[in-house]
Amino acid sequence: MSDFRFEITDEEKAYLKELVVQSVSFGLNPSDGPFGPPEPPTEKLREQLGAFVTLKIGGHLRGCIGNVQGSGELFRTVWDMAQNAAFRDPRFPPVTEHDFDALDYEISILSPIDVCPDPELVEIGRHGLIMSRDGRSGLLLPQVPVEWKWDRETFLAQTCVKAGLDRDAWKDPATTILWFEAVVF
Repeated sequence: MSDFRFEITDEEKAYLKELVVQSVSFGLNPSDGPFGPPEPPTEKLREQLGAFVTLKIGGHLRGCIGNVQGSGELFRTVWDMAQNAAFRDPRFPPVTEHDFDALDYEISILSPIDVCPDPELVEIGRHGLIMSRDGRSGLLLPQVPVEWKWDRETFLAQTCVKAGLDRDAWKDPATTILWFEAVVF
C-alpha cells in the first residue's frame, strides 16, 4: 500500500467540520434548512473518496457511520454520513437537541481500500482494517487502536470481533483482510 497523501487545507477542514454541524442541525430542525450541503470552497472536496463521521460526547462514542468507498463527491458523503451518525447508528438513540451542543465531531477521509498482503505489515495509527468472512464484515478506523492502546494482534483480533468472528479469525486464510489509510481531523 502506498502512502495516502490527501492534502487538505485548514480552510477545507473548517468547511467540512462546519458541514457536519450544519447537517446534524438540519436533521434536528429540517424546516430551518439548508436542504443540502453548501458548495465546497475547492474542487478537491468533490473527489470521490470514502469518509466516516464520528460523534462523541465527553470523549464517549455517540455515533459513527461511514462509507468506505467514494460513491459520490466527498463533501456530499460527509454531509450524508453526519446525518447517519447522528440519527441512524443502530447502537445509539438519535441525537437530540439536548445532545447537540455537547457533540464533538471527527472526520476520517479514507484512501482506496486494498487487500492487506500480510497482517505483520499492519501499522498502528496508520492503517484501518476491514475483516470479512462468510458474509460478515467489520471495520475499525486507524485511530481506534491508538485510542485503546492496542498492539497489532489486539487490533486484528478486535476487528474480527467487530465482524462477529472469532478473535483469531484473522489467522485463517478464508478471512479476507483489507486495509486503508485515513486523514483524520
